[in-house]
Amino acid sequence: MLHSALLNVMVGAARKAGRALKRDFGEVEHLQVSLKGPANFVTAADRKAEETLKAELMRARPGYGFLGEEGGLQAGSDASHTWIVDPLDGTTNFLHGIPQFAISIALEREGTIVAGVVYNPANDELFVAERGKGAFMDGKRLRVAGRRRLADAVIACGLPHLGRGDLALFRKEFAVVQEKVAGLRRFGAASLDLAWVAAGRFDAFWERDLSPWDMAAGILMIREAGGFVSDCDGGDAMLARRSIVGGNETMQREIVGLLKAAGRS
Repeated sequence: MLHSALLNVMVGAARKAGRALKRDFGEVEHLQVSLKGPANFVTAADRKAEETLKAELMRARPGYGFLGEEGGLQAGSDASHTWIVDPLDGTTNFLHGIPQFAISIALEREGTIVAGVVYNPANDELFVAERGKGAFMDGKRLRVAGRRRLADAVIACGLPHLGRGDLALFRKEFAVVQEKVAGLRRFGAASLDLAWVAAGRFDAFWERDLSPWDMAAGILMIREAGGFVSDCDGGDAMLARRSIVGGNETMQREIVGLLKAAGRS
């Protein structure tokens, strides 16, 4: 399919950074057996990917701001546009040689996400979306799954990290949702989880304590695939509240209801 000039810039940047990540990923297995381990190597790969993405994106749109996981927010001369970038979502997976990680790039224009790319270099799957133009994977139009019954649904979620997040609340939420659905999954890369909701692979996804770069592209992707997205309270403040629920209209509403019930228990 033909992309806009803007999306071509984003895809080109993702693929360039992805080539280096894929090479580095091939080294992780060897580093696993070393005494020092691969952690420092992966941190370097992460930073290198962000540098590549920033260079490519800023060359094409030099005035835009840039919000990256590694470098934080850098304002641009064009205050209405900001790139929101995660150079390596799923770092723990990458670290352990698990091929479920992604580069996520979103463009925010005056507070609205207008374009998004999620790219997994390990299997070369590329998800893209533009506001008002739909969401696609490798040229194929994406639509969220059509299931309406939780009992038939496979739901993805995040898990709080050690020392981060409300473990007690998550255990309540997990228990409440688990009783209602066909299956729960935790894959470890929120940007890909959201893209998979857009592709109909998961019926819904929820997670708390996320950063903007984890979900900005995925928010647009689900909406452009006909889905609904909110924060975990059912509002529209995903980036501010650092939480997200996405799925088709029924699934999104049902999961929000279950999370609220868990919070009251």
